[in-house]
Amino acid sequence: MKKLILKLPKLINRIKTSDHAFMIIIPIIIGLMGGFGAVLLRFLIHLFQDIFWGTWGNSLAWFRTLLVPAGGAFLVGLIIYFFSKEAKGHGVPEVMEAISLRNGIIRPRVVLGKVVASAITIASGGSVGREGPIVQIGASIGSTIGQIFKLSRKRMETLVGCGAAAGIAAAFNAPIAGAMFSVEILLGDFTVSQFTPIVIASVSATVVSRIFFGDSPAFTVPEYELIHPLELVPYALLGVLAGFVAILFVKALYLMEDRFDSLKIPDFYKTTIGGLMIGAIGIFFPQIFGVGYEAMDQALLGKMGMWLLLALIFLKIIASSITLGSGSSGGIFAPSLFMGAMTGGFFGNILHNIFPQFTAGPGAYALVAMGAVVGAATHAPITAILIMFEMTGDYKIILPLMIATTISSFLTFKLQRGSIYTIKLQKRGINIHQGKEINILKSMQVKDHMRPSIEIISPETKVGKVIEKFVRSDHSFCYIRDCSGQITEKISQTELSTMAPDYENLKDLIVAHDISTPSLLVVNENDHLDCVMKEFSKENIGEIPVVSSRNSAEILGTIWRIDVIAAYNKEILKRDLAGEMSHLVTASMHSQLVEITDGLYLLEIETPRFFIGKKIREIDVRNKYGVDIVLVKKRKPGQKLFTKIPGSGYTFQPEDNLLILGERKKVEFLSKL
Repeated sequence: MKKLILKLPKLINRIKTSDHAFMIIIPIIIGLMGGFGAVLLRFLIHLFQDIFWGTWGNSLAWFRTLLVPAGGAFLVGLIIYFFSKEAKGHGVPEVMEAISLRNGIIRPRVVLGKVVASAITIASGGSVGREGPIVQIGASIGSTIGQIFKLSRKRMETLVGCGAAAGIAAAFNAPIAGAMFSVEILLGDFTVSQFTPIVIASVSATVVSRIFFGDSPAFTVPEYELIHPLELVPYALLGVLAGFVAILFVKALYLMEDRFDSLKIPDFYKTTIGGLMIGAIGIFFPQIFGVGYEAMDQALLGKMGMWLLLALIFLKIIASSITLGSGSSGGIFAPSLFMGAMTGGFFGNILHNIFPQFTAGPGAYALVAMGAVVGAATHAPITAILIMFEMTGDYKIILPLMIATTISSFLTFKLQRGSIYTIKLQKRGINIHQGKEINILKSMQVKDHMRPSIEIISPETKVGKVIEKFVRSDHSFCYIRDCSGQITEKISQTELSTMAPDYENLKDLIVAHDISTPSLLVVNENDHLDCVMKEFSKENIGEIPVVSSRNSAEILGTIWRIDVIAAYNKEILKRDLAGEMSHLVTASMHSQLVEITDGLYLLEIETPRFFIGKKIREIDVRNKYGVDIVLVKKRKPGQKLFTKIPGSGYTFQPEDNLLILGERKKVEFLSKL
């Protein structure tokens, strides 16, 4: 046994180096664990329901109906406030942010926090679904396994996608939809190298789900039939209606979130207020409590009154917006399905009453609208279509489902600037659709990449002196300040070139102010590089002055376009190298110079003594020494090796070893300090 344990690290490294074997075995493990995570969540929901509601049943007094959701929401608020803030809300945007900005790294504690918080929210009556939490739980499992193996950025993203796919597959008993959700919403990458392990994880999770819950669909689905070809026209109209319902839900959700965020009270009080509001609605309309599958079943089977269906559309929008907006934990998938079922049921009732010979029953329209609202809200029509198809197993539903879902999704694409997931990220300044470059630049600040030099001249400087400055300088502009110290004008070589034919006569007659052009563009030292890059694109210039965050009249230097591009390229390389090298760099590599690309070298060094106790930003490692710190390694006595990708605010410790990247001479110079 001891020999096996000693050989285990070597065996793991051998599997890791075999790409095909590793990306088959690990997704299976993630899929199984994601499936068990879904089982655990459902078990806890039932457990907490028994605890909260007990044997009171339908005879529960009205004040208990009011207080149970409030009490559950209070507990959830405490979990989020003190244990895991990532458990707040519907979870999928947090997974998308982790993939986009943190190389797929999610804290392991998110699994526990999300499971308990979501189970309490749903069990106590919170108007949310369990699918979003299951996605976040699965993604956290995938991320945790990736961190244990210290994988590269690309592999980490794939494993997070595997976990998310496992969550959806286990929740809906729909392996194809689970895989499609992951690549369509989270990764946006349909390559075989990404898709294959995701499918493996999705299938593995479905196996676990079917062992515990059988091979039955999530809902009681009626048998579908298309009565007449002309019936496709009403389905198209239903798509338009579903699109507007989805838009209303998204706007209500973020309006409610903004309202609760504006309250200057601790988060657990906000969730409690939200719980009280849900309890008040539930006294009169208990259908809005929890995931609402029972109410959806009634709508699908045509057993719910038309006006109740209409009322429940808007009540569910309000209830789900309050639950999530106040900060409780849960998903938006089930509420979207609920709204779709009520919308389709109401529309189908009206249509069937008018044209009974040419239309199917209300349940068919409820079924189609479920997919249409989900597709419109998430901007993922393929996933929505596949979920509904896998739940019914009836190919005849595909045509009306595709028509309604495509129309509803197209409508929201045109009328809404993002999906229910991406709008939350856009509010944080993260734009998934613009690619990772904008998000990487968003993580870097001007002060870490600026040059502490700038050419300042007075308005009365003779043109001859201005030209001499340009000859001696690398800068593209000379700047003029007003009496308050603000930069108001600039001179470029373009203005000077117009004087070339008559230079000798004008050099002592013309002053700087005579040929300068207005210039009010400056950036703050704390601005992010994505904002700077937008300014470069607008003005088509090569440098911008940098001012202090404390005093706009204090000029600190300039930020150059070429430096921003270089910073982006280095950050991409650094993140990829950090992921790959974190498990390859060992003590035996110390003092070995490794060439990565032409002119760029990696070297592991001990932290220079004068670095200790200071931040990377303070030392200005990149500008002063011309190298980047790719990775920090540390091993305290009696502890295992720890690696970290450092930010500019990282403080050096005595036990740190640094993996540095740069030109050979600069890397070797720093190693000798």
